[in-house]
Amino acid sequence: MKVNISLFTLLLISFVSKAQYNDMAMPEALYGTTFNLNVHESTKQLVTGNQTITGALNNETFWGPTLFINKGEEVHMNVTNNLNESTTVHWHGMHLPAIMDGGPHQIIPAGALWETFWTVKNQASTLWYHPHLHETTQAQMTKGVGGFIIVKDPQESALALPRTYGVDDIVLALTSRSYNANTNTFVSPPASTRVYGDYMLTNGTPRAQYTLPKQMVRLRILNAEIERGYNLGFSDNRTFYIIANDGGLLNAPVTVTGTNRVKLMVGERIEILVDLSNNAVGSSVDLKAYNSGQALGFPGGEPNTTGQFGSLLNNTDFTLLHINVGATTTSTTPITAVPSTLINNTYWTAADATVNRSITVTGGQGPTPFSLDNHPFVLNYIDKTVNLNDTEKWTVTNNAIFGHSFHVHDIEFKIVARNGSAANVGTHESGWKDTFYVPRNESVTFVGKFDDYADSDVTHPYMYHCHFGGHEDGGMMGQFIVIAPLAAETFSSSNAFTLFPNPSTDKLFVALKDSNTEIFYVTITTVTGRVVMMLPQPQWQNGIDISSLEAGVYVFQMMDKKTKTVTTQKFIKK
Repeated sequence: MKVNISLFTLLLISFVSKAQYNDMAMPEALYGTTFNLNVHESTKQLVTGNQTITGALNNETFWGPTLFINKGEEVHMNVTNNLNESTTVHWHGMHLPAIMDGGPHQIIPAGALWETFWTVKNQASTLWYHPHLHETTQAQMTKGVGGFIIVKDPQESALALPRTYGVDDIVLALTSRSYNANTNTFVSPPASTRVYGDYMLTNGTPRAQYTLPKQMVRLRILNAEIERGYNLGFSDNRTFYIIANDGGLLNAPVTVTGTNRVKLMVGERIEILVDLSNNAVGSSVDLKAYNSGQALGFPGGEPNTTGQFGSLLNNTDFTLLHINVGATTTSTTPITAVPSTLINNTYWTAADATVNRSITVTGGQGPTPFSLDNHPFVLNYIDKTVNLNDTEKWTVTNNAIFGHSFHVHDIEFKIVARNGSAANVGTHESGWKDTFYVPRNESVTFVGKFDDYADSDVTHPYMYHCHFGGHEDGGMMGQFIVIAPLAAETFSSSNAFTLFPNPSTDKLFVALKDSNTEIFYVTITTVTGRVVMMLPQPQWQNGIDISSLEAGVYVFQMMDKKTKTVTTQKFIKK
C-alpha cells in the first residue's frame, strides 16, 4: 500500500508540475524560394476569459511561420496585408536592396499585395521579420506580427550541429505582454504608454514548456520585446555554449559556465547549444531571465510595478521556458558533442575603415523624446550618404540615463570597441552583428562594409535606429542611402509603354517604347485609387501575374529608375 501511495504521489506531483505550464507553440516551417505571407488579425487564448485579439501570419494565431531559405538562391516574398490598417514587413538582418528592405517607406496598404525578391547573400544565420511602419511599429508588434528566417549554407550544413527543426533545433521568440482586465486585449499604444509587459510569452505561449531530447540541443533565441532586456541562464546554472549571434556562426563556441549569464537585448539573436544527455528522461530544467539586481538603465530592471516603466516582471528572475527532457532521438543521429571550431570568419578591423562617423543619442529629458544627433526622424530627410564599397567605422555614444538597442539595416558589421577599447567587447558578441546594446553613458564602435547594393533614390533609404518600439515610433531613427559614384552622365529616356493583352485574364505584359527605360516600381490601383499590388523592381520580362485580381478596370503606374517619373495606363482584368 505504501508503494502505491508513493507512486500515486509521484504521479500527482508530475501532473501538477506539468499542469502549471502550457505546451509551447513551434511556428510552422516553410521551405522553398517563393513564400506567400498573409498578415492578419487572429485570436488566441492567453489568459482566463475572453480570447485575446492578436496579430499573426498565415496559419498562426500569434507570430508567423519560420522561413527556411538558402544562401545564393533568389527568394520571392509575396506579402498580402489583411489587417485593417497599413503595415510594412522588414527583413531584419537581411542584406538586400533598399527598395526591398521593408522599412517605413515600403508601406503596404490594407488589402494590398507587396511582391518583393532578392538573392540571398547572408551566410547561415537566424534572422527575423517584423512590421516597421512609422508610429505604428510598437502597436503591431505588440499584437504579435513577426516571424523567424533561418538561412542555410553549405558551411553550416557540414558541421555536426543539431538541425532537426522542432526536435533538437528550436526557435524561441521572447516577449512579454500586459492585458486589459475587462477585455483581455493587449495593452498597447495609443491606449497606454507602458513599455514592459507583466506576463511572459515564449513563441506567444504563456508559462511555456517544451520537450527536448536527451542529447545536445540548439536554441535559436530572439529578443522580440518592445523594450525589455534578458539576462539568460539556466535554473541549475549549467554550462551552455554560444555558437552564433545576429549574423551567423562564430569562429568557435563560447562557453558560458556556472552563474555566468549572457544579455540579449531587443532585436538581438543568439544560438546556443545545451547538453541534456546527462539528464534523466522525465526530468526538467528552466531557461530563465536573471533580471534582478541589474545596473541602472537596464531595460526592465526598474523597481516599480506600475506606471509607464512598471511591470510585475521588473527586477525579478523569471522562467522563460520549462524544458522537459524526453527520449533520445532515433530517426536522426543525435549530436552528443560541441564542435571545437565552427567557421572561419574574417572580420574587418578599425584599420580597414576609410570613413569615420559619430552618432549621439540625444533627447529623453522631460517631454522631449529620444532622438539621434538632435534630429528626430523625418520621412524625406537623408541623414547620411554612403559610397558603395566603402568600409566605415561608426561610433554610437549614449549620454542618456537609459540604455538603447541600436540596429542598422542592410549590413552585418563587426563591433571593434566598447568605450574605446576592444577588450570591452564581449566574447558572445564577437561575430557579425546587426543590433547591439549601448548602455547609459557608454559608446559602441563598429566597422561595416556597404557593398553590393546602391541606389540614390531618396524615397527608399535604409534605416538606423533604436529598436525599442516606443523609441523608434517616437522618432529615434535616421536614414542613409548608398550611392555608386560615377562620372557625370547625361541621359534621356521616355518611359512610355503599352500593356498587352488588354483585356487580360492572368498575365500582363509590358512593352517599353525606349530601351533606356528601367522599370523601378510598379503600382497597380483600382480606378478609385486603392492600391492592390506593389512590385519593386519587378521581373516584368515574362509578364506580371494579375490572376489574383478581381475582374474590373485598373490603373498601372510605372516609375522609371533614372528619372523617377511616373507614367500610367489603364487595363482591364477579365
